[in-house]
This record gives sequence, C-alpha cells and structure tokens, in this order.
Amino acid sequence: MSEFDKNGHSTIIEETDNEARLMAMLIYILSFFTSIIGPLIIWLIKRDESPFVDRAGKNYFNFFLSYFIWTIVGTLSLFILVGFIILPIISILIIVFTIIAAVKSYNGEDYLAPLSIRFIK
Repeated sequence: MSEFDKNGHSTIIEETDNEARLMAMLIYILSFFTSIIGPLIIWLIKRDESPFVDRAGKNYFNFFLSYFIWTIVGTLSLFILVGFIILPIISILIIVFTIIAAVKSYNGEDYLAPLSIRFIK
C-alpha cells in the first residue's frame, strides 16, 4: 500500500525486510560505479523475491533513462550556449537525487526523482 506526500511522490507503508532495503539501496550506490550493469544485475536477480526491490529497480531505470535524455538535450543546447548552464545543473542533480534515492530506499520508502519520466511501470 502506498501514500502520496505533498510533492506527489509515493511512500511505501508496508514493512520491508532489511535485505530488500539493502538491495534497493545498492541499486543506487552501485550506479556511481557501474551506471547500468550493477543495478541491472541486482534488479534482475532480486525483483521476483521482493516487490520493493522491483519498484526501486524500475524507479532507478526510469531515473536513468530520463536523465540520459535530459543530458542529450543539454548537450544539443550547447550549440545555442544554454547547455553550458544546463549540463552542470543536470550533473549535480544526478548526484544529489541518487544519494537521496539511496537513503530513502534504505529507509523503506519508494522514491522517483523529480523530472523523471515513468518509462517502466
């Protein structure tokens, strides 16, 4: 069961076990080192065992795809000189939102970063 906070993000009310919270957190932590491979391996192995890890994996890949698209937009906007402002902001947001997602997933909360598009439901 989930509720929505004031920003429209859902928060998981159900109790999640320590292993599921740890695996969900590792999806985000490993993304700093392996980008896709580490999170994908954890998600593929653990998604059938835990709905919480499944949601965290889907949220991570929605976040990854969305910010990849935002990075392409920022790179293309370099030609009109706006990209010099947009690309550093996107880079900072990726780091900040990844850390926030890791902490929230360890606390058992469902989190999808702002500006993320739900490609995988």
